[in-house]
Amino acid sequence: MNALLALPQAEDEAPSQAEAAYRQLRDKLIMLEIRPGEPINEGQVAVELGLGRTPVREAIKRLEVDHLVISYARRGTFATNVDFTELADVSEIRELLEPLAARRAAKRASESMRRELLQVADAIAELGPGQAESRELMRYDLMVHRLIYKAAANPHLESTLIRYDNLATRIWCVVLDKVPSVSGHITEHVDLLKAVAAGDADKAAELALHHVTSFEETIRKVL
Repeated sequence: MNALLALPQAEDEAPSQAEAAYRQLRDKLIMLEIRPGEPINEGQVAVELGLGRTPVREAIKRLEVDHLVISYARRGTFATNVDFTELADVSEIRELLEPLAARRAAKRASESMRRELLQVADAIAELGPGQAESRELMRYDLMVHRLIYKAAANPHLESTLIRYDNLATRIWCVVLDKVPSVSGHITEHVDLLKAVAAGDADKAAELALHHVTSFEETIRKVL
């Protein structure tokens, strides 16, 4: 797992304090380190992240737009509950946009990005059965998707897909203990990453669509 952990992340390396607070809180919410319905205290979060209350407050406002937190007057801010009825709506959008992103990435990725995609593919291919916990594997799922979105070179498409992939991943994490294994879901990325890196737009789009539809099918089996 060290090989994957050492890989560069898809997002900018030097974010502002507000952006750093947003990303850290966002991923804690996605991975259920902050559980659905759990209260979020600005002061406590600021201390935990080593940041000021102002960037944390700005981050929380963005997370409300992302439907990851909700604020109530005189009650405070809470992590949103996971609504499984949203699965079909989220999947419908991803089934249209994920193939588009993969296709664009195959056509537009820079040479350095193609090398990075292959590096990630090789690292995932080397993972043995039981080498990582399911929740840890889901972090790599997020990383792969964000890399492909970035490689697509359309910031509007990237931000939209990150938002919906975040919601999908959060649903997955809620049912993670009911899913026999997520390793197959993760290893699907190897062929997808290689297709993007090779510039095979049609294959990349086809594999991206399969990945999204198989995700929805897996979730529905355990609901």
